[in-house]
Amino acid sequence: MQGQTGQKAQGRAMGLSIAALLVGMLSIQLGAAIAKGLFPLLGAAGTASLRILFAALFLAIALAPWKVRPTRATIGPLLLYGLVLGLMNLSFYKALATIPLGLAVAIEFIGPLGVAIAFSRRRVDLLWAGLAVTGLFLLLPFGIGDADTDPVGIGWALGAGLCWALYILAGKRTSQDHGYRAAALGMAIGALAILPAGVAVADRVLAHPQTLLFVAAVALLSSALPYTLEMIALRHVPAGTFGTLMSLEPALGALAGAIWLREHLPLTQWIAIAAIMAASAGAAWTASRMSGAPTIPTEPT
Repeated sequence: MQGQTGQKAQGRAMGLSIAALLVGMLSIQLGAAIAKGLFPLLGAAGTASLRILFAALFLAIALAPWKVRPTRATIGPLLLYGLVLGLMNLSFYKALATIPLGLAVAIEFIGPLGVAIAFSRRRVDLLWAGLAVTGLFLLLPFGIGDADTDPVGIGWALGAGLCWALYILAGKRTSQDHGYRAAALGMAIGALAILPAGVAVADRVLAHPQTLLFVAAVALLSSALPYTLEMIALRHVPAGTFGTLMSLEPALGALAGAIWLREHLPLTQWIAIAAIMAASAGAAWTASRMSGAPTIPTEPT
């Protein structure tokens, strides 16, 4: 009887954790949709800079990064971690300026997907790589998909994916050196790296101070809330399941774009997103069964 009660409690904990993870992913996409609405006033670069600045402040309050004392051996990976975090946010928002949210998220996923495949050595990885390449081909202007898709926006999304891949590799070392406070340290460095873009729009913020409320909301939805929910989820959700669920992110991005931004994608692009999602889920499933191999991680905070 006690065993059944324990199993039920474990099942409820798992269900709540999965729900928390899904809410966190939806929160990220809602934050991105709100951020895109700020582009006409602040621009993509200005919005990215202010958003990551607010996120750094929130994480500093929550995690007290000043308690960490970096050494000569750890400062290099920490600086790289923060730099790619800032550039990833900047590149992603620049992509959002010209391509739909769902496409930007799907293309960005190529970065962590590539890392997961690189760390896994099974033949089935060729299938996941093939699916990812097929999906990307359908999204590129020279593919058979939508020829009107902006190539500059795709380039920015690919750049964000590259930064995400570097973020994973640098973040692994930095988290070992500085623990959970690495996120706050990296966010502070990233905020400083792209701060000039925020300074450039300071006059617009002063003319419309209420804009800061929306920027704060974006930071909460895109960083603080999902980070907290994901930490809760990781207590009960196995790594393989976590990575597989994260593969839903491109579809959630496309749905958020359709609902909040009226970005309706053609069937070909939905097929492309589905292919990248399948590749991400498959890579996460494979990598979770390899010793020491990372699964598809959450979107960086």
